[in-house]
Amino acid sequence: MEIRDVMPAEELAAERVVSAAFGEPPDGRVVQMMRALQTSGAARASLVAVVDEELVGHVGLSRGWVDARRELVEVLVLSPLSVRPDRQRHGVGTALLAAALQTAQDRGAPAVFLEGSPYYYGRRGFSSASALGFDRPSTRIPDPGFQVALLSSYQPWMVGRLIYPEAFWTTDTVGLRDPDLERVEAQVASGIAGARAPGGG
Repeated sequence: MEIRDVMPAEELAAERVVSAAFGEPPDGRVVQMMRALQTSGAARASLVAVVDEELVGHVGLSRGWVDARRELVEVLVLSPLSVRPDRQRHGVGTALLAAALQTAQDRGAPAVFLEGSPYYYGRRGFSSASALGFDRPSTRIPDPGFQVALLSSYQPWMVGRLIYPEAFWTTDTVGLRDPDLERVEAQVASGIAGARAPGGG
């Protein structure tokens, strides 16, 4: 498996992987979010997984901020993480996550945030952001799903509310809405939460 930056000629193939992973049409909300992040200048990295010369996975990193008391801190937001359905559960998502965290580390980011299953991401370098003093950008993000990986340039004062780039809001890809939100909140309350990552990582 090769993990590398996406090439311009592969962008449509990457979008097809994302659409398939999220069960959306080719022009669905997650793909629209990816495009909006690119056109707005918020995208910071777009990595793909290639197996046997086929693009089978994708992960994106975009700019966000933590509104700390001392100053606004630029951080990275990991979204989306996508693996082609026929390649899920074969380590592609894990490899993409590791590459994304290394990319963030290399670029000096103090932290990487995401929304997702604490069971999946908790075994792959992430932990509860709320427990570390961060505030969710929306109450529609179930608290257990608000995850962060702290990197070497992080300092203890860098806590506060996470602010998403505008593209997340204009495409309505922040958190969940009912009935999905209601279902996940009921699962959290009963101690049951899905172990799979969004997008089938």
